[in-house]
Amino acid sequence: MESLLGPTSNRFVSQRLRLNYVDWGNADAPLLILQHGGRDHCRSWDWVAEELRRDWHVICPDLRGHGDSEWSPEGHYGMDAFVYDFAQLVHTLGQDKVTIIAHSLGGNIATRYTGLYPEKVAKFVNIEGLGPPPGLRRESEINASDRLRQWVEDKRKASARTVRKYATLRDAYQRMKEENTFLTDEQARHLTVHGASRNEDGTWSWKFDNYLNVWSASDLPTDQIVALWEAIACPVLMLWGKDSFAASPAGDGRMDYFPTAKLIEYDDAGHWLHHDQFGRFMADVREFLG
Repeated sequence: MESLLGPTSNRFVSQRLRLNYVDWGNADAPLLILQHGGRDHCRSWDWVAEELRRDWHVICPDLRGHGDSEWSPEGHYGMDAFVYDFAQLVHTLGQDKVTIIAHSLGGNIATRYTGLYPEKVAKFVNIEGLGPPPGLRRESEINASDRLRQWVEDKRKASARTVRKYATLRDAYQRMKEENTFLTDEQARHLTVHGASRNEDGTWSWKFDNYLNVWSASDLPTDQIVALWEAIACPVLMLWGKDSFAASPAGDGRMDYFPTAKLIEYDDAGHWLHHDQFGRFMADVREFLG
């Protein structure tokens, strides 16, 4: 039976990069894209995909520089590149409408895509994926030349940084457990197995590109980002963990730019609330998606 099979790995080309996505089958069902966040990978959605694959055609892409997608040769990981890649995936899949669940960096990318192409998105679940409030964005724009100078220095440092190596996969697993104390042993093991690859000398390293740690110095002006937020026409579900490092938009005015959005905050959950409170997350998502 198809329901017992795991996902199949596929490639699509965007800006000359071969980018990976996994397909959970059920091609005749409505299209649902699950987009991971920064330094993550497409297999972090496996638990969610298993729950939704019978009702949806679930596609989980690896962002450029992540998972089994190629790294950008020049280390370009700006929002313009990410948004183009996402738009290219939807174009490649050839569907008129898509539903999206996206986390963190992936949520930021999907939010902009949904504002650019509001007619293409049926519903959107955003998990801690907005970026800073407009006030903080505008402050950073004041010192654009300083930010560009810092970016040059940070890129140079990243070029000199060697990839961190772990003697065994278990060492990488222990690092995963330290990074997110909410994870169960089974979750941490799964994320590690799919998130690390073996080096030629037998050690293990994470799959993501170190250049991802250097955020792009250039972006759209704040007012244009806000205009994309306001252009979203579909129902939106915003989800935030109360123990996350990412501040909730509940009290800083960001929700005002999303007239079709509902916000739910989760107790006992950090930034990866879809792992930390999986049962509640799935219940809320199923109710929202209908």
